[in-house]
Amino acid sequence: MLEQLIPRMIKNGHHQASKPGEGTEAKPFAIACSPEKRRRIIRVWCDGCYDMVHYGHSNQLRQAKAMGDYLIVGVHTDEEISKHKGPPVFTQAERYKMVRAIKWVDEIVEGAPYVTTLDTLDKYNCDFCVHGDDITLTVDGKDTYEEVKTSGRYRECKRTQGVSTTDLVGRMLLMTKAHHSNIGSSDYQQHTDNFGRGPKGHSPWTGVSQFLQTSQKIIQFASGKEPQPGDTIIYVAGAFDLFHIGHVDFLEAVHKLSDKPYIIVGLHFDQEVNRYKGKNYPIMNVHERTLSVLACRYVSEVVIGAPYAVSKDLLDHFKVDLVCHGKTEVFLDRDGSDPYAVPRTRGILRIVDSRNNLTTDDIVQRIIKNRLLFEARNQKKEAKEMAMIQAMKQREEDKAKERAQAVL
Repeated sequence: MLEQLIPRMIKNGHHQASKPGEGTEAKPFAIACSPEKRRRIIRVWCDGCYDMVHYGHSNQLRQAKAMGDYLIVGVHTDEEISKHKGPPVFTQAERYKMVRAIKWVDEIVEGAPYVTTLDTLDKYNCDFCVHGDDITLTVDGKDTYEEVKTSGRYRECKRTQGVSTTDLVGRMLLMTKAHHSNIGSSDYQQHTDNFGRGPKGHSPWTGVSQFLQTSQKIIQFASGKEPQPGDTIIYVAGAFDLFHIGHVDFLEAVHKLSDKPYIIVGLHFDQEVNRYKGKNYPIMNVHERTLSVLACRYVSEVVIGAPYAVSKDLLDHFKVDLVCHGKTEVFLDRDGSDPYAVPRTRGILRIVDSRNNLTTDDIVQRIIKNRLLFEARNQKKEAKEMAMIQAMKQREEDKAKERAQAVL
C-alpha cells in the first residue's frame, strides 16, 4: 500500500551538510591516508551570475567538481550584472547564499569580476576554470573567458538542456499551465518567441528547449546514502517550486534541529500542487523540482510524488522522528482534513521559523513588476550572442577561403 502512496524515493548523498566554505567532498585527511590519492589537490574555478539558481546551474557545478577536487565559485555583484546584462531577479546576498547551499560547492568568492582573468585564477590557486558550452559576453560583446581560453586554462562542460532563466521567467509571465504538459503549445511557444528573440533570430544559448528527465540524471544528482544509527530522521513536504532562498533558509533551519539530521523531502505531484496553489503553479514540473532539491546540501533524500497527507504508513515506513513545517499557510486536504493530523497527534510536528518569509509568489511578483526590464535584458543578451555567432561564422569562412587559396 505504501509503495502506491510513495511512487519513488531518491536518496541524496550529502546529508551531513558542511558549513559554508567547508568542502563537501574534498577530504585532505583521506588523501593523506590513501596512497592512490597522494597527489596535489586540483582546484577548479567557476563563476557566473547564478540568478534564479536552478538545476542547470547545479548540474554545471556538479560537472565542474568532477573535473577536480575542490570547487571555488565566484558570484558577480548586482552592479556588475546590471552593467553587462541587466537587472538580476535576486540580490547578491540572496545569490551568494543560494550558491553556498549547492552541495558540490566548497567555497564561494563574493563579488567576483565579470571577466575571468589569469590573475583571478592565480589569486585563488585554481588550476583552470570551467564553463558551459554556451558563451558569456561583456557589455561590448567580448567573450568573458577569452584570456583563460587562450592560455589553455579553460575547460568546458555540457549545458543542461531544457532549462534557463529565460525559460523560467517566460513560464511565470505566461500565466497558463502550458508548461506542465506541453511545452510545444502555440501560446507558450509564441510567448517564448517574443520574450527571447533578438533582432536577428534565435541564439542557441538563450532559446528555450524541452527538459527530458532521465534516470541517469537523477543518479548523478543523488548519492544514495542510507540513514545511519543515531541520525534524526526529519520529514518535510511541499512543492518546493522554483527552489529559492526561502526554501534554503527553511531547510537550513531544519538541519540545525539535530546534530545528525537526515532530512527527507516529500515533493507533491504537479496536479496536487496546482490543486492547492492554483493559477499556473507549479512553475517547475516535479522532475525539475526533484533535481533542484537534490542539489541542496541540507537534503538527504527525496520522495517523488509524496502523498499530501502525512500518514501513519509514511511515518512508520521511514521511521520518522520529526515532521517539520514552515510558518506558511497549511492547505487542507481534499476531504477538508488537516494533512498534519497524524504527526500532530504523535507530538512530533515542529513549526520552524526560518526568519525568511519569501515565497514563490513573491518571486513571480518580482518578475511581473519588472517585466519590461527582463524582456529587454534577454533581447539584448540574445542580440549580442547572435552578433558573436555571425562573427565566428565569418571567421570560419575566411579561414576556409585562405586554405583554398593556399592549395591553389
